Amino acid sequence: MRMRPTLSWTPTEELRPGSTDPEPVADALRAGGVLVLSGAGLSTESGIPDYRGKGGSLSRHTPMTYQDFTASAQARRRYWARSHLGWRTFGSARPNAGHRAVAAFARHGLLSGVITQNVDGLHQTAGSDGVVELHGSLARVVCLSCGAFSSRRELARRLTEANAGFAPVAAGLNPDGDADLTDDQVGDFRVVPCSVCDGILKPDVVFFGEAVPPRRVEHCRELVERATSLLVLGSSLTVMSGLRFVRQAAQAGKPVLIVNRDPTRGDRHAVTRVALPLGTTLTTLAGRLDVPVDGEAAA
Repeated sequence: MRMRPTLSWTPTEELRPGSTDPEPVADALRAGGVLVLSGAGLSTESGIPDYRGKGGSLSRHTPMTYQDFTASAQARRRYWARSHLGWRTFGSARPNAGHRAVAAFARHGLLSGVITQNVDGLHQTAGSDGVVELHGSLARVVCLSCGAFSSRRELARRLTEANAGFAPVAAGLNPDGDADLTDDQVGDFRVVPCSVCDGILKPDVVFFGEAVPPRRVEHCRELVERATSLLVLGSSLTVMSGLRFVRQAAQAGKPVLIVNRDPTRGDRHAVTRVALPLGTTLTTLAGRLDVPVDGEAAA
């Protein structure tokens, strides 16, 4: 099944040491046709934490599951209170050097596409076009009853009006945009319904335990088929939603290259894992390839 389960990966084999030489990645980019698959590690330099890296939020936080969200009004109240507070920071995050380098590679015809596991929209803000958002986007909201889509910024306005004075201090922020709050801090937070049919609103993201839309998965598989190589940026590849594309590429004989400081579940399929910081590494690669990177993100 195409699921995004809550999953902790424990290595069962000897880990391969990471490399400090990014030249194999440069060679792949020179050849062109590179498909990028990005994860939460690419956005940490923008102030958005990841789940499993050093200090990752899974050490202190269990993500909301689709089953809990749909089954419990109290779970939805807890989610929206935490997400409403987290959106103030999450929604104002800006692309970092890594996002800008990926956009620059695409502008110069080195990439065949970008798939991201992130829900922050920072690839697009940096100037990347045609990004496939594997797990959706926090910038959109969908009604589970009528299917109507709406803007997250509009929902934020409505929630602010319904919860005047709601301003607790959060213990931290999580990759999917929700802040760490206690039940006491959530209190009697008011959740607003769909403005079209009064149905239940959900962020347009794939929750843990929820299926990635099949058409989206098939589109990604087609991108892998057309690519010359697959470049994984900042993903532990712990969940199958991303790992399956690494396996597909490797089975097809396409080189898989990973830039991630920590070992990943996909290392055994990769020709190299570059264990260096993403922003500086991608900027260095752009310099080697004479690809200028914009100093500021696109508006």
